[in-house]
Amino acid sequence: MAYVDGFVTPVPKKKLAAYRAMSRRAGKVWRDHGALEFRECVADDVTWGKRTSFPRAVKQRPGETVFFSYIVYRSRADRDRVNAKVMKDKRLAKMMDPKTLPFDGKRMFWGGFKVMVDL
Repeated sequence: MAYVDGFVTPVPKKKLAAYRAMSRRAGKVWRDHGALEFRECVADDVTWGKRTSFPRAVKQRPGETVFFSYIVYRSRADRDRVNAKVMKDKRLAKMMDPKTLPFDGKRMFWGGFKVMVDL
């Protein structure tokens, strides 16, 4: 069964072009190493909830938007293999410096998920 890494990230609206460029480069690297899908999805119908919500989860600030992103793999073992190669790929070296990221990595969160239903 497929395996998915999911990410939620706050991105300043003034840095959307830089985030898109970074994501396109990163997505190419992940796909080159075997990821089946690489998706970056910008918030469209997302509001502040009273207790929980995407904006609350990342402590969204004025001038920011939220991204929900995911990468699909054949399996968890395949995810581990792909990510090991991705982390060594020189094309990502410049993007790994937290000081140059077009978002606040401290407010980003992520996790790996087993697919339960696949229609």
